Amino acid sequence: MPMNRQWVLRQRPQGLIKDGDLELVESATPELKDGDILVRTVYLSLDPTNRTWMNDAVGYLPPVGLGEVMRGLTLGVVEESKSQKYKVGDLVTTAMGGWADYGVVPDSGASRVHRAPGLPLTANMSVMGMTGMTAYFGVTDVLKPEPGQVMVISAAAGAVGSIAGQVAKQRGAHVIGIAGGPDKCRWLVEELGFDAAIDYKNEDVGEALDRLAPNGVDLNFENVGGDIMVAVWNRLNLHARMAVCGMVSAYNATKRPPSPDLSRLITHRMTMQGFLVMDYSPRAREMVAELGPWLAEGKVKWKVHVDNGLEGALTSLNRLFTGDHDGKLLVRVSEEPA
Repeated sequence: MPMNRQWVLRQRPQGLIKDGDLELVESATPELKDGDILVRTVYLSLDPTNRTWMNDAVGYLPPVGLGEVMRGLTLGVVEESKSQKYKVGDLVTTAMGGWADYGVVPDSGASRVHRAPGLPLTANMSVMGMTGMTAYFGVTDVLKPEPGQVMVISAAAGAVGSIAGQVAKQRGAHVIGIAGGPDKCRWLVEELGFDAAIDYKNEDVGEALDRLAPNGVDLNFENVGGDIMVAVWNRLNLHARMAVCGMVSAYNATKRPPSPDLSRLITHRMTMQGFLVMDYSPRAREMVAELGPWLAEGKVKWKVHVDNGLEGALTSLNRLFTGDHDGKLLVRVSEEPA
């Protein structure tokens, strides 16, 4: 069995991840038991939720324990199999191998990858994977936009936000994105078809919303929280709907970011709903059926940012919180199979 490098959590990070929070260790890969597969990691998905799993806090999954391999979603190829379900050479995704070169996982903990015609393999970790499902169902199932409604999306140039805005446009919404920097804002409007974009790094979000949405905001796809969420919240209309996808401003915070006045829920009879993509996994075919043709027709565009090397995963993860990336963030751990 091959030697395996694994990132192990050593201490709970405070703020951005620093040297010593995790350690890259090497050990022999364990022998397979009946029903197991050995998966060579090709791509590691980096997501804001990875950072929350490092905290000793209650969440939708338990935190990663000190001394445990860091949890993460991977796409890989089966190198050895003692399973009737998978054979050598099959492509699979799994969250059980973690941040490692290899994972020994039960076949029940993996899902087969079907290459989308005309799309690179990275699409299965982004627009046609969990990222796409998060964006698609957050818009279509939670927010349910109607033509002409004003939707604001925070972290709009990110993997989820950029797709969510385009899905909302296909449903007829007037979409305003919030992103960091003129290049990202220009990409949202000129290439993705957003109606407007707000550069939170260089302009006051509240003042920009007053200018761009003078009649208020009907829908909010919330990824950030904190001051940006408060600015949108204070401009939500009667019967507005908010889909809470993430609170990235809080994941590295050493003190709680500002939060909105919830009395507005009552006075404006609003709906605020959190959601998790795993709840929609059984409905993936619905997303593929509608989003797939949009991709083929060029109506929805997407980006991936790929860093090379498992050894750089910690630096790569910090990109999610500094904004130093475009679209979906992946680490290429090994070469794609031919």
